[in-house]
This record gives sequence, structure tokens and C-alpha cells, in this order.
Amino acid sequence: MAGGVMLPDGGTEFPGKLTWNVVLCTVIAAFGGLMFGYDIGISGGVTSMDSFLEKFFPVVYRKKHQAKEDNYCKFNDQYLQLFTSSLYLSATICCFVASKSCNKFGRKRTMQAASAFFLLGAVCNGLARNLEMLICGRLLLGAGIGFGNQAVPLFISEIAPAKYRGGLNIIFQLLITVGIFVAGLVNYATSHLPNGWRISLGGAAVPALFLLVGSLAIVETPTSLIQRGKKERGLKTLQKIRGKGIDVDKEYQEIVATTEKAQQVKHPFKILMKTSMPQVICGSIIQMFQQLTGINVIMFYAPVLFQTMGFENDASLLSSVITGLINVGSTLVAVFYVDRWGRRALLLEAVVQMLICQVVVGIFLQVDLHATNTMPKIPAYIVVVLICTFVAGFAWSWGPLGWLVASEIFPLETRSAGFFCAVAMNMIWTFIIAQAFLSMLCAMKAAIFFFFSSWIVIMGLFALFWLPETKGVPIDQMVDTVWKRHWFWKRFFHHDQTADAKA
Repeated sequence: MAGGVMLPDGGTEFPGKLTWNVVLCTVIAAFGGLMFGYDIGISGGVTSMDSFLEKFFPVVYRKKHQAKEDNYCKFNDQYLQLFTSSLYLSATICCFVASKSCNKFGRKRTMQAASAFFLLGAVCNGLARNLEMLICGRLLLGAGIGFGNQAVPLFISEIAPAKYRGGLNIIFQLLITVGIFVAGLVNYATSHLPNGWRISLGGAAVPALFLLVGSLAIVETPTSLIQRGKKERGLKTLQKIRGKGIDVDKEYQEIVATTEKAQQVKHPFKILMKTSMPQVICGSIIQMFQQLTGINVIMFYAPVLFQTMGFENDASLLSSVITGLINVGSTLVAVFYVDRWGRRALLLEAVVQMLICQVVVGIFLQVDLHATNTMPKIPAYIVVVLICTFVAGFAWSWGPLGWLVASEIFPLETRSAGFFCAVAMNMIWTFIIAQAFLSMLCAMKAAIFFFFSSWIVIMGLFALFWLPETKGVPIDQMVDTVWKRHWFWKRFFHHDQTADAKA
């Protein structure tokens, strides 16, 4: 077949080399993930710094230094939680705007807007004089994350050859983990400096500047160009990213046909539930489950959690650096093996690994950490090892694959709208967990780990029975070769969706 190879499932595999152009564009775009990760990592460390707490949260500062204060409740403060969670409330709203921006202005322009918002937020936080200014900066950072998380995974999925799409898309998550790790190092280095928190928060400007400048050198996706009527540029860009000597005619014709179909859709959000219900459910629920693993409890509040177990401030920050390093290394497993082993295999293995770790950590805390004691050293070190093992399992599974699966399953006509639903679900649940965790820790104590364990069981069943495998399937053939053949979801495709899409 000229220009493509027939796959066993009936789809077509288009030719395409893993060119340096694709790799460079992917890495630059993935700096949107570095922005996200840096913020996740920096907020937990900053909220454990005495100089930060004394200036903005004096009540928490006093509670932290009261020897008889309940271990599980010393950081329980709604305003402190709002410092972390406000960003994700802003991101939820802004990713809706970003979904419109992706369609009207393209993925590239939307990423540039993300870097500009994030840069402004970093400056505002670094110079913050009061709580209001601090929260304002967090809202601007949230706008940057909402725009970036909407545009970057779509951008990577659309420029990547199908057989490399998984590994390339996970570079976004890889740079999230790198951002978390770098944030841990920065917090450790600045924790003893006068007002070192300003350096930590202001440092978010660095990845934002890199994305802003780097985005000037990357291409727009062929799909976005063709979708906006720039067919000639779309063809030239496709030829450029697929490499010299590659016949792109079949892939180009499929993109054109797909975009023409998509252009018939005047209200993508209106028809989303009619034509893409299975994708909406799976893409959204996998993002919800990503947060209900409890990972952000560890990533946001690792220093706080380790201090609760009796570690000194330096030791708790160092422990969070170690978990960050493991997070980075383990994500590389997904980069290299997701397109070989598939999505479901990694998800299911990690469920077992994370479940064991959560349950055992809960048992240790239940037995050894009470309201006012310090946890014995050996159990405390065991808990750190278990947390690191938990982080490793998440980092090669539900972390990167939540973004990958959600970005590759929607047809073009509902892709931005559908991916918005997934990103919004992620941001909403991140907000809920960030806003509620310290209060939950105070109320539930060690049982909070059993709470997250129960969700891990549920998400394992979901991955086993309801999540289809998408490995190696061209993104514009996903409906016919995956969803219409799945034992459960195929029942949603019995009617003429083209007619629905025109409605």
C-alpha cells in the first residue's frame, strides 16, 4: 500500500522517521511540563520553611513549633491549603479558554500564552508582600498551567509518528518529574537563606522563559495548520517533521479528510457527548484516578509529611529530593517501554505495587506514629523506602499515561473539547486533594493511606475491564480500530455519528 502499511487491526501505519525536528519540538514543548512539575515540587517545600510561614501563615508557624501539637494537625490551615490549591482552581477555568485557543490560534500560540502567564505568576510570587499578592501570583501560575496542560500533550500527539507517540508524549510527564526534582533541590538550597522562599518561588520564571523563547523555534502541528485552512503550510510541515524521502501523501490526505469532517462540527462541546462518550468517560476518569492514587499528597506535601514523622526540616527536604530523583528515573521506564509493552500492562502492574506500598505505610503509621510522639527511626526509614517505591510505580504508569491516553483517544472534531474535559478533571481533583489533604490528615490520621488504597483497587478494575489498549494506533484511526471493537464501548457506536456531528 503506497504511503502506508496495513496493521493487523485494519488501521494504517504511516511511514515516518523519528527525526531530530520532532524530538526538538517535543522537548521544547514539554517544558510546559517542567513548569507544572516545578510548581508541584516547590509549593510543598516552601510551606515547610519557617520564614515563609512566619510571614504569611503565622498561626501555622506557631502550631509547628509547639511541642505538644498533634503530629497530624500541626499544618492544618485552610489558607495554607489555599496557597497550594488556588492554582488548580485557576487552571480548571483557564484550560477551557485554552481549548478554544487551541482551535482558533493553534497549539503553538496557546503554549506561548501559557509561558507568559506562568512568567507573570512567578514574578508576582517572588516579589509577594502579602497573602493577597501571593494568591494572585498563584492564580496567574494556574492560568499558565491550564494553557500548557491543554496544549502540550495535544501538540506532541499530533506531531509524533504513531509508533513513537507514547514515548514522545511521556517526555511531557518526564519533565514534570524533572521539575519536581529540581524544585526539591532549590528548596533544599534556599531553606536556610533569609527569605529563601522568594528564590524558590521566583525560580518558576526559568522554565517559563525557556518555553517562551524555545517556542519561537518550533513548528505548528500539521493538523492545526490544515484545520485552520493553511493546507500548503500543513503539507510542508508534515514533510519536514517526517523526514526526507518519506511519502507523506496518505497521511496528509487522512488529515485533510479528518479536518474537513471536523469543520462540519460547529459546536464541539455540544456534540461531544453524542459522538465521544466512551472517550470522555475514559479520558476523564483516568485523570481523576491519577489524583486519587494519593501521589500529590506526597509530591505537594512530602516535606510536611516527613516532618510529621519526626524528620528535621533539612532531612525532610532531602527526603523529598530523593523521591523526586526516583520519580524522574522511573518515568524513563515509561518513555522507553510504553510503546513496547503497551499502556494497560504498565497501569495494571503499578496498581499492585502502589496498593502494597499504601497499605503497609498506613499500617506503620497506625502503629508507630501517634498524636505527639516521634516515629522510631527504623519504621520511619521503612516508610520512606515504601513511599519511594510507590512513587516509582506511579511514575512509570498512572502519572505519564493519564496524559498520554487522554491526548490520543479523541477524534479531531472533538479533540480539544474532549481533552479539556480530561484536563479539567485533573485540575478539579488536584484542587480538591490539595485543599483537603491537611484537614483529612488531621481528621483521618494514618487511615488516610487506607482511603487512597481503596481507590487504587477501583482504578485497577477500571484498567483491567474498561480501558482499551491504544498502543501503535494512528491518532486519527482510533475510533474505528479501538473504540468500535472494544467489548463494552462498541455499543455506543451503533448509530451514524457523522450525522450527529453535523447537528
